Amino acid sequence: MPRLKTLLILAVSAVAALLAAGWYAFERHTVPMPEGAVRVLVPKGANVRSAAAALRERGIEVSPTLMLLRYRLRGLDGQLKAGTYEFASPQTIDSLLDKMVSGDTVVETIRFIEGWTFRQMRAAIDAHPELQRDTAGLSDAEVLKRIGAEESHPEGLFMPETYRFSPGVSDLEIYRQAYRLMKRKLSEAWERRQPDLPIDSPYAALVLASIVEKETGKPEERPKIAAVFVNRLRIGMMLQSDPTTIYGLGDRFDGNLRKRDLQADTPYNTYTRGGLPPTPIALPGLASIEAVLAPADIKALYFVSRGDGTSEFSNNLADHNRAVARYQLGRK
Repeated sequence: MPRLKTLLILAVSAVAALLAAGWYAFERHTVPMPEGAVRVLVPKGANVRSAAAALRERGIEVSPTLMLLRYRLRGLDGQLKAGTYEFASPQTIDSLLDKMVSGDTVVETIRFIEGWTFRQMRAAIDAHPELQRDTAGLSDAEVLKRIGAEESHPEGLFMPETYRFSPGVSDLEIYRQAYRLMKRKLSEAWERRQPDLPIDSPYAALVLASIVEKETGKPEERPKIAAVFVNRLRIGMMLQSDPTTIYGLGDRFDGNLRKRDLQADTPYNTYTRGGLPPTPIALPGLASIEAVLAPADIKALYFVSRGDGTSEFSNNLADHNRAVARYQLGRK
């Protein structure tokens, strides 16, 4: 009997020792790894063994067997999340697993500004060091095709916003997100539009919104700026917008809009052609879209900058000429 009791004590002690060793190995023992922060990509569909292999490729010397054992003991099957992770010493097996199960990935951002052209947007994407350049060498039309866009011209189709992504994601995914967000927001705004607007489609609203975006100095004036252009469309008056004319000049514009430029006919010269230009001229923000679809209730047909970011609105040409003389020509 004493011998049995001794064996039992020894067995219990051995189990306790194993548990203590396991606890130390998983929760306290730090894994050898390089100095400084290390980024590791865990691809979609990765299991714990392939995740361990990815860690080891980056110099984090975790034991795949111990990692798998702890993964199973903690009941974490199926909870590993893909993404790019950043690890810095010290790390234990548990802390490695905690990060990958919680999805605590590295997040990068890119911001597209209201009023940017597609060329500027594309330059920002091309310059971002954390995006995979899958659109390198593609034409604008090919980019649109790759993201499933229906349109043939890219201008204005992408929502200016801040987008979050994991390092190494394809730049096509950013284009796709921005395109889909614009489609959704435009559709929602279109459903809320005022009745009897002289705008026959969501795309036409997008075109006009891009003009409002470029013409607005103060954000609160967007509905008034939109009202001027809507009022002009109602009576068949030319929009006479400098930004559309400048867009039509392309690389020929040197920063100084001259009389000859206003007379140079292009599809975007709203001094020589009536109605809306054929496409947007920039990325309009949601506020400009909403202003176009719910313009201010004013009768103004003209506006001129006061020089402080605000505009003077006039209902007729005589009042407008006086405003131009006062604010643009310096007359009293």
